[in-house]
Amino acid sequence: MTDATVTAGAVEGHLRARRDTGRGLLMPYVTGGITPGWTDYLRAFADAGADAIEVGLPFSDPTLDGVTIQQASDIALARGASPRRILADLSRLPDLGVPLVVSTYYNLVLHDGPEVFCAALRQAGVGGLIVPDLPVHEAEELTGAAEAAGVEPALLASPATPEPRLAEIARRSRGFVYAVSLMGTTGERAALADSAAELTERIRRVTDRPVLLGFGISTPDQAREARRHADGVVVGAAVMRRVLDGAGPDDLRAFLTSLRRALDQECDRPR
Repeated sequence: MTDATVTAGAVEGHLRARRDTGRGLLMPYVTGGITPGWTDYLRAFADAGADAIEVGLPFSDPTLDGVTIQQASDIALARGASPRRILADLSRLPDLGVPLVVSTYYNLVLHDGPEVFCAALRQAGVGGLIVPDLPVHEAEELTGAAEAAGVEPALLASPATPEPRLAEIARRSRGFVYAVSLMGTTGERAALADSAAELTERIRRVTDRPVLLGFGISTPDQAREARRHADGVVVGAAVMRRVLDGAGPDDLRAFLTSLRRALDQECDRPR
């Protein structure tokens, strides 16, 4: 069965519908529990034109994250953030009009077990899940539990992913495929990695699911360049650096509006 014959869930259906209008997709990230009233950031993200929102469940050893998100995780944990508290906060949110996607490390999934963990996500109104340290050949239990709970697991592909594994990642992913622009950790960078274009082209050859490019998207110019290759962008460290520097929801709304404008300008550019 090819992915084109799989019925899309709510996250994938939402992203496909927006992508198919020619819109560049924007998914900003926030570490759950980072500040009092942290869910106000989610409202600002939606107001700025986000197409989905990624919420990180902080973990004490975030091996794939760079300094910024590591620091954000430490602060959130010191404030008492936990998966249950973060999901409880999400469950009290009004409908933002865009899907919520939780990201975390597999240790937190194993703590309760995949079935219980995914059921808790669904009860909190979460539609998607990213587990960056779970390799595709070990993902069957979690992807099965997620799909049974109505949660769409998006898997990661990197420039070093070989072709057979890339096809398997595309087949098992739901919602979208997360394209990691370079080998390394999350964080702001001065330019979009050269490997991003080749990776997204390789992914497109094996799936028609939305492809979101992350790891290093920091500026409107980078978002615009990324849109030339991928369906959209994930923006994490650039958001969280501003939060750590004291930016409030209005500041983040302004920053993401600039990225939204850049993505829209690229969509409007003559081909």
